Amino acid sequence: MTQASAFSRAQEPEKYVAFEPLVNDFSSGFPDAENGEPDFTAIREHPDFVRIRRRLARFIFPASGLFLAWYLTYVLLAAYAHEFMAHRMFGSVTVGLLLGLSQFFTTVVIMLWYARFARTKVDPEIRELRRIAGETEQ
Repeated sequence: MTQASAFSRAQEPEKYVAFEPLVNDFSSGFPDAENGEPDFTAIREHPDFVRIRRRLARFIFPASGLFLAWYLTYVLLAAYAHEFMAHRMFGSVTVGLLLGLSQFFTTVVIMLWYARFARTKVDPEIRELRRIAGETEQ
């Protein structure tokens, strides 16, 4: 008795089309849905939108991973390297205090890096997709 469960594998399509729209290239704009709004399903499947999502993922996941590794390193040092973290650099300022404050600095640097990345690489392409989709600026 073989019955499909909620975790069964979905049927494979007969033909794969890698990152190409199913109907057309939307060079004259995206098709409208029944309610007159842009067809967001068609936009989501458009190769330009897929490319933008991949570009974002290629930035976000490595940056998040590096920051998480840096943060966990700080936590592990604080938990297991007491002497190192208590070492005085100057006056009453310790290595632990400097590394803790550098967490804030690192957060600001990553935020500024992402803002620049989004402004120069992502936003212009999103504006172009909105223009093609017929969405007006708000």
